[in-house]
Amino acid sequence: MKKKIMIIGAVGTGKSSLVQALFGDGKKAVKTQSLVYRDWIIDTPGEYSENPLYYRSLMATSHEAAAVLMVQDSTRDRNYFPPGFAGGFPIPALGAVTKIDHPQANVQRAVSLLRQSLPEADIFPTSSENGTGIEELLVKLRTLVN
Repeated sequence: MKKKIMIIGAVGTGKSSLVQALFGDGKKAVKTQSLVYRDWIIDTPGEYSENPLYYRSLMATSHEAAAVLMVQDSTRDRNYFPPGFAGGFPIPALGAVTKIDHPQANVQRAVSLLRQSLPEADIFPTSSENGTGIEELLVKLRTLVN
């Protein structure tokens, strides 16, 4: 079985857009309604990260993955992950901050929020719109799945 990266984050954080940017296929991102397996990625619905009733599903799905990528939207002032959430996974975790090119982006705040749940891991600031940080994140993710 090929190793995968599980991507988690709240509704509207840009997870699916990030996946599209990582694959570079130019497709328009659509709302993820269920677990989506695509090559080396598992894209999860945002509701799974927002509702503690779904945490068990995230933990179970993580057993199919090599790592978990926790996504934080740089335009939001709230972290949807509980403190120390990354420690609950049996695999390494890393982070991505999305929408860093948005006029209301606050990357420093987003990193700080993500650090509450992901205290010790790499965090990659990204923009799916202009490609900033995508290549660096892709290189890191490929090392985890190969």
